[in-house]
Amino acid sequence: MSGANRKLLVVLGCALLLRLVAAVGVQAYLDRQPGKQFLIEGDAWGYWELGRKLAHGKPFEIHHPPRRVHRMPGFPMVLAGCIRVFGENLLATRLVLAVVGTGACWMVYLLGKELCDPATGLLAAALAAIIPHFVGFSVLVLTETTFAGLLVLSLWCMARLVRRAARGGPAVPTCLSRDALGSRDNGQHPSRVAVCACLWALATGAAVALATYARPSWLLAGPAFALGIVWAGRAQRTAWMTAAMLLLGVFAALLPWIVRNWRVTGGRVVVTTLWLGPSLYDGLNPEATGESDMTFFDRDNLMSRMSEYEVNRYYTQKALEFAVKHPGRTLKLAAVKLGRFWKPWPNAEQFRQSLRLAVLAFFVTLVVLAVVGGWRCRHSPWTLLLTAGPIAYFSLLHMVFVGSLRYRLPAEYPLCVLAAVGFRAWWRSGKPCAGGDVFDATPCPDTPPP
Repeated sequence: MSGANRKLLVVLGCALLLRLVAAVGVQAYLDRQPGKQFLIEGDAWGYWELGRKLAHGKPFEIHHPPRRVHRMPGFPMVLAGCIRVFGENLLATRLVLAVVGTGACWMVYLLGKELCDPATGLLAAALAAIIPHFVGFSVLVLTETTFAGLLVLSLWCMARLVRRAARGGPAVPTCLSRDALGSRDNGQHPSRVAVCACLWALATGAAVALATYARPSWLLAGPAFALGIVWAGRAQRTAWMTAAMLLLGVFAALLPWIVRNWRVTGGRVVVTTLWLGPSLYDGLNPEATGESDMTFFDRDNLMSRMSEYEVNRYYTQKALEFAVKHPGRTLKLAAVKLGRFWKPWPNAEQFRQSLRLAVLAFFVTLVVLAVVGGWRCRHSPWTLLLTAGPIAYFSLLHMVFVGSLRYRLPAEYPLCVLAAVGFRAWWRSGKPCAGGDVFDATPCPDTPPP
């Protein structure tokens, strides 16, 4: 085993150990609280209940009247697997989620290695391994960490699709270099170039869909990646074809869920969930404060006289009407939500003062290093897009919906790569990760030539 692989195993071993300790600690704390199963009750109970129903072969629905398209099935399927193997044992489930969280650290390593070099990937994984809120959220019955791992997987696939090919790496030999995207073959047979590009595009689309199965807000990443490919390829034929195949990959992977929703809603096309409307109204209504407060849903009790589809449409319309009639209030709320999204410590009462200070210290350090790394990589738009892009995307998204640290956390995982670049730039002088354009193949400092 090489020295680099040994170092990676040490980093992942530390990540797993910290998460196993957190799993035991969280469960021990909850066991001392009579009648309390989850640290953050509402969402966790919902995911657990859906996981139980999947594990026991019952319909994928929750509450009464039943909400059949309330959540995406990705995380409940993870919980269902735990329940099938270990029974309804929350400690065992948390230990499995600790492994999932360690896997997310490994994905950060792969992304950093792909965009820069193994040393950057290793440092990024080390950061992800020890950041306190990464460790803590890994063992909660919430979708954040599972989603983060799948999100980084989709970013890694996109990096393989474009960045590694630009360097002439062995995995995708010049499939999507500038010339390939411009429909020239670089000495390869055109059909080989096209097939290679299409396969990687399909894989990237499928990875985007997998992350969407965990959290629906990542759905727009597919079209964003496709637009990036078309832009980078100067809108040439091969670029258009590659972008189309990426979108096909997203659609094909989501098709089983779409078909299922068609059946349970009586012929309605629902790509993700029917909780978009209530979530939107949660952030845009006369009583909105920027913090989530879904009490209006139970108070209105629309499910007693409307279908789930109609309720979703009703709240969507009400939220849009509020935004149009009260633009000033909407802008103020957007600013409040943005502040909550970027607040460097959690607001929840479950977090003690010492934990808040630890989260504050690590998050500020992460952001400062990422800014330095972003400056170092300022001539490499793809590196910036695939590391800082997710947190910018979620910042904008949650200026519309409600803002919270929970919604920021998955986007901090790819940001670790940019922070690793910044740390190395601070630790010792070096050249930027990439040179003059988006397909420049100059590696990060200390990377041996390919």
